[in-house]
Amino acid sequence: MINVLVADDHALVRSGLASMLNVQPDITIVDAVADGLEAVKRAAELRPDVVMMDIRMPNLDGIEATRRIRARPDAPKVLVLTTFDLDQYVYSALRAGASGFMLKDAPPSQLAEGVRTVAAGEALLAPAVTQRLIARFLRTPPADVAAAQTEILTERELEVLRLLAKGLSNAELADRLIVSEPTVKTHVSRVLMKLGLRDRVQAVVYAYEHGLVTPGDEP
Repeated sequence: MINVLVADDHALVRSGLASMLNVQPDITIVDAVADGLEAVKRAAELRPDVVMMDIRMPNLDGIEATRRIRARPDAPKVLVLTTFDLDQYVYSALRAGASGFMLKDAPPSQLAEGVRTVAAGEALLAPAVTQRLIARFLRTPPADVAAAQTEILTERELEVLRLLAKGLSNAELADRLIVSEPTVKTHVSRVLMKLGLRDRVQAVVYAYEHGLVTPGDEP
């Protein structure tokens, strides 16, 4: 079973998410809380597999709550919930350690599949939405971003990183590079290890921050 903690300050959203996910045969809602501080506390106590995190919440926002949760050893994955009018916060949440994000109005089946995806250790990247968000809020890279350490990557690894940043799945990478999926997984793992990145989401952020891909690049 995948244990899920829901954090959202809107009671109807909170109960709706819990109801939708609880009917899944492999998902259990262990608690539903209304603010970021409670989310951090309950995540430490209950040790869920996934925290579904709203961004705007009282006492502690979802970005800082995500950062605190992900800083703990054996931290649960964080799946950010957003609406298009809150997109400006998504990039900050990804940098804080979220494994991906979904729109609040996504169908129940997509929400459940999103939970399964991040619980399995994969980053949830919807290419069209992810690229649009990052392109919008990365036009001016943060001032504290260091120079890219791409010299430690092979040419193939650099190519893999650029394609990752464009949202390609392992299967699509394998098809593009004419290699097997296990080979792609090896390349991805080496890229993450060499650059000290946690997952594919961080790889996307890294590539955009360091100009390895730019808004509007074709996959």
